[in-house]
Amino acid sequence: MSSPSSRPTLTRSVALVWRTLRSMRTALVLLLLLALASVAGSLIPQLPANPGRVAQYMVQHPFWGEFYRRAGLFDVFGSWWFVLITVLLFTSLVACLLPRTRAAWRALRTKPIQAREIDGFRHYEERAVVATPEAAAAAARRTLRRRRFRVASDEGSLAAEKGASREVGSLMFHWAFILLLIGVLFGKGTGYTGYAVIVDGSTWVDAQANYDGQITAGRFFSNDFTGIGIHLYDFVATYRASGVPKDFVSHVELLDPQGQPLRRQDIRVNHPAQIDGLSIYQVNYGWAPDLVIRDGAKVLFAGPVVLTREPAPNGVPAFAMPWEGVVKITSIHPQMAVQIELYPDSRAYYLQLTTRQPVPMLTEYAPVIRFTVWRGPILDPSPAVFDPTLMKRTANGIVGGERTTSLETGHPVPKGQSATGLAMSFPRLRSYTVLQVSRDRGVPIVLAAAILILLGLLPALYTSRRKVWVRVEPRGEGAMLKIGGFALQRKPQFEEEFAKLVAALERAAGGAPSHTPATRQEPVGSR
Repeated sequence: MSSPSSRPTLTRSVALVWRTLRSMRTALVLLLLLALASVAGSLIPQLPANPGRVAQYMVQHPFWGEFYRRAGLFDVFGSWWFVLITVLLFTSLVACLLPRTRAAWRALRTKPIQAREIDGFRHYEERAVVATPEAAAAAARRTLRRRRFRVASDEGSLAAEKGASREVGSLMFHWAFILLLIGVLFGKGTGYTGYAVIVDGSTWVDAQANYDGQITAGRFFSNDFTGIGIHLYDFVATYRASGVPKDFVSHVELLDPQGQPLRRQDIRVNHPAQIDGLSIYQVNYGWAPDLVIRDGAKVLFAGPVVLTREPAPNGVPAFAMPWEGVVKITSIHPQMAVQIELYPDSRAYYLQLTTRQPVPMLTEYAPVIRFTVWRGPILDPSPAVFDPTLMKRTANGIVGGERTTSLETGHPVPKGQSATGLAMSFPRLRSYTVLQVSRDRGVPIVLAAAILILLGLLPALYTSRRKVWVRVEPRGEGAMLKIGGFALQRKPQFEEEFAKLVAALERAAGGAPSHTPATRQEPVGSR
């Protein structure tokens, strides 16, 4: 039967939890759990980033998909247990560091303590000097201070120590690590990353509607977009002879939220633009031909069409693949979709048709578009998805240059004649750029934490704690120096350091007394 004094109470339970959290072992275990959870969040598809992959995983793996859903593994970084581990880790680190910080602060404010007996230390020396005890003590004090010792004196006895910056640096490192975690969580939790697709000559504004769903926002993001504008006034891509891109750069003009120009800047790979907390990176580019689709004199569509390129099959170079897209016309009956294949270099296109071999497309010749016309109900009006299941192919053909091609027969319209019925023209070829736009308010905090981490590591690498005691006693007309000391770190190196310190203290006190004792010599053979 347990006594009333041994029964658990709320106070005792809280004290037990607090003692457990104050253990560095607990902090290491929590850090390991946090790392394992982060690995799981990297390997398992996450709902905030890719809900489509999550749905596909649950269809392909029903048992594990349901298990992951119930365990919160599809949203690791937003699950309650991940938040709990993070909070406990912060609490444990703070609980471990607070006592050490208080102890280090008290040690810095406390004078070095005198030792009772110093001749028992491993490092101990005695030196007779010519200076008086008062002068020898003053000289020893100056010498120790020049060597960056903190010195306290008491009636001819000196206590000195140095290396406190090592503990201060260690504490700075650990506090900076906490600051680093805070910066990462704050930046990722309140920031966002998206992709801006800007056609040459167009302006894009940092607003949610302009990302077309290509955005990943933090859990605590409050939709406070900057409104910064990016005007792409030119895009330049250079190619090698093999057709592989050599360099591509976006020449942009940055605009304030009111649309006023701020500055012009070139954005290329590894050379981002920074403005109002936004980081703008060059990640991709492509082609956007200007197309005009008419029904007689009525314009059904006019503007650039952003095209993409599918991954090349094995053994086929990427430059041999056409750029593809679709234009959907829902204002006519039956509805129409024009499937497009763009070849930026018409010469390369015809060479490929003739030789059946991939040819680099260097845009040295006029571009050409091969198209296919589909008629019927459009299931999804989005330009990113094309499903011709309920549609019928009615025509195909080629359009390029200034020619107009009929979408009903697929034949070019003779020059000088006006197109009747549905027709398409290709006035010019434009390019587009893909920029990654990221906002991370935690960058200044992370930068400050990184600097503090480096500053904290320097004392730990280049300093060590030493304690030295010097006692000055009268001896004849001079004095006797008794010197003892020990090292808390790098003890083998302290051997040489202590010997140099003893020699310096002896020199500062005037050196050893020079006296030759008189000896009486007796003649040989006197006895």
